[in-house]
Amino acid sequence: MGIDYKVNFTKSLSFLIKEKYQVSISDFEFQTTRKEFEGDITLLIYPLLKFIKINPEKLAQSIGQYLSTNNKYVEKFNVVKGFLNLTLTDSFYLNEFKVIFSKSIYGHKPISKSSSKIMVEFSSPNTNKPLHLGHIRNNLLGYSISKILEANGNKVIKTQIINDRGIHICKSMVAWKKFGNGETPFKSKIKGDQLVGKYYVVFETEYKKEIEILVNKGKSEDYAKQNAPLIVEAKQMLKLWESNDPDVRSLWLKMNKWVYDGFTETYKKLGVHFDSYYYESNTYLLGKKIIDKGIKSGVFFKKDDGSVWIDLTDDGLDEKLLLRSDGTSVYMTQDLGTAYNRLEDIPDLNGMIYTVGNEQDYHFKVLFLILKKLGFNWSKSLHHLSYGMVDLPSGKMKSREGTVVDADDLIYQMTNKAKNITESSGKLEFISKEKRNSLFSTIALGALKYYILKVDPKKRILFDPEASIDFNGNTGPFIQYTYARIKTLINNVEGKTFSIDESLKIEYKEKELIKHLGRYPEIIFLAGNQYSPAIIANYLYDLVKSYNTFYQNINILKTDNLKLQNFRVSLSKKVAEVIKNAASLLGIKVPNRM
Repeated sequence: MGIDYKVNFTKSLSFLIKEKYQVSISDFEFQTTRKEFEGDITLLIYPLLKFIKINPEKLAQSIGQYLSTNNKYVEKFNVVKGFLNLTLTDSFYLNEFKVIFSKSIYGHKPISKSSSKIMVEFSSPNTNKPLHLGHIRNNLLGYSISKILEANGNKVIKTQIINDRGIHICKSMVAWKKFGNGETPFKSKIKGDQLVGKYYVVFETEYKKEIEILVNKGKSEDYAKQNAPLIVEAKQMLKLWESNDPDVRSLWLKMNKWVYDGFTETYKKLGVHFDSYYYESNTYLLGKKIIDKGIKSGVFFKKDDGSVWIDLTDDGLDEKLLLRSDGTSVYMTQDLGTAYNRLEDIPDLNGMIYTVGNEQDYHFKVLFLILKKLGFNWSKSLHHLSYGMVDLPSGKMKSREGTVVDADDLIYQMTNKAKNITESSGKLEFISKEKRNSLFSTIALGALKYYILKVDPKKRILFDPEASIDFNGNTGPFIQYTYARIKTLINNVEGKTFSIDESLKIEYKEKELIKHLGRYPEIIFLAGNQYSPAIIANYLYDLVKSYNTFYQNINILKTDNLKLQNFRVSLSKKVAEVIKNAASLLGIKVPNRM
C-alpha cells in the first residue's frame, strides 16, 4: 500500500532476527491485511520458518512485540496463525501522504533514453465500411494499454495496419461505379466511410438478387455465388488492381481517401490517435524473405504443387499454409513479413502488442510459434491482446445497415443521452452553449469508455447504453462527478498553501483514502503487466467510493482546526489529481464542473 514501509520494517526485522536468532534475512513478504481482520499490513510468517525453526505463532508474537515497542510506525499488532497483522500509527499515514503529495505526477514512471520501446497495434479496419462497436472496443483497449505502458516508463509507438485491398474493397468500388452516379461525400453530405459502406451494402443486396436469379434458372447455389455478374466483376477488378491498372488504382485511391477522412473524424471523436500507419496494399507481398529463410533452414517445406507449409503437429497444432501453389501470399505470410518489416524499420523495438479479437487466438499462437522456430529472439516479446465481442441489448441502437452498430451513431446517441440527463439537473444555466456541448461529449465518452474498459478484455461485454451513463454506481459519469465535486471544494480555498502536519490525529476514513492512494503505483504496474485497463478502472471506482464516503462523513472545511482543514483539503486535492491521471490512462477526460 505505501511507499517506504517495506524498507522501514525490513531494517527493523533484519536487526531483530539477526540479534535474536542469529539468522540473516533481508527479504520479507508483506500484504494488505484482509478486511475481516484488524490491521493495515500483514507480515507472512511461514516463509521465515525455513530459516527459524520455531512455532509460527510464537515467532509472530515475538516480532509483533518488538515492532510495537521499537518502531514508531507500529501502533499495535495481532496474530492469526502464521500471519502478523500490524496496525500503523497516524504519523505513518501522514508521513506516507506527505511523500505522495510531494510527487508531481505520482505513480507514473518517467520515460528516459534507456526506456523500452514497444509498438501497440490496434484498430486495423477495412476500408470498405465505417468503424463499428467492435472497433470501438479495439480502439479503446489499444489506446488505453498504450497509455498504461507509457505510465510504466515505456516509449510506445501506436500503430495500425489498414486493410485497404482485397475483394471486399473491390465490392464497394464495383457498386459505386455501377450504382453511384458520381456520388461523393461532398455532394451527399455523408461521411466518406459511411458513403463507401453504403455501397458495400448495395453490392451485397444486388449480389443476393443475382444469386437468386441464377438459382431460379436451375444453377446450384455454389455456382451462383461464384458466377453472379457482380462477383465476377469484383474479382476482375481485383486482378486489375494487382496489375496496377491506372483507372482501377485511381478509383481505389479516391474512395480510400474518403474512408480515411471519415476514420480520422471518428478517431477524433473517440480521442484516439496513431504514431504510424501500415497499409495492407504495401505489406501483402511481404514475407517472401521469411519464406525463403524458412525453406533453407528446414522449418518450412514444399508440397508437390509448389505450396509452402509448416508442420506444427508436434506442438499440438496442425499444418499451416504459408504460400499458395501459385505463389500468392496468405494472411500468415503477410503477418510474418510485417512483423519482420517493423523490426527492420525500428531495430531497437523491444516488443509488439497486437490488439485483435479472440476469434484470432489460434492465428497469433501460430504466428508467434513460427517466428520462434525461425530463430527470431524478439518473438518472445510479442503479445496478442485478445478481447471478447461486444453485444447490445436486442433492439437498441442498431446501425443504418441493421446488422452492426455504427461507431458514429453510437457516439451521437450517447452524447444525446448525456445532454438530456445533464440538462434536466438544471445546473448548467450559466454555461455557454459551446462549453455545454463539450461537457455532453466528455460525459458521453467517459460513460462509453469506462463501461467497456472496466471489463476484463478477455470477457465478452453486453454494452447497455442506459446503464453506462448513470451518474450513480460503477460508471464513468460517477467518477467524473466525484472529480468535479472535489474541484468545487478546492476552488473554495483557492490560493492556500498546502502542508501536512505529522502530529495530527486522523480518522479511519482518511487513512483508507491514503491507503488507496498508496496502491496507485502498484495498480499501474499490474495493469501494464497484465495488459488490462480493467485494473485501472476498478481501482478508480474503489478510490471514488472511498472519497465519497469520506466527503459525506467528514467535515472538510467546517472545522476550527486549520491544520486539520489544510490536511483534508490537501488529501482531496491529491485524490482529484490521481482520479484525473488514472482516468487519462483510460482515455477519459474529467470536467471541472457538472
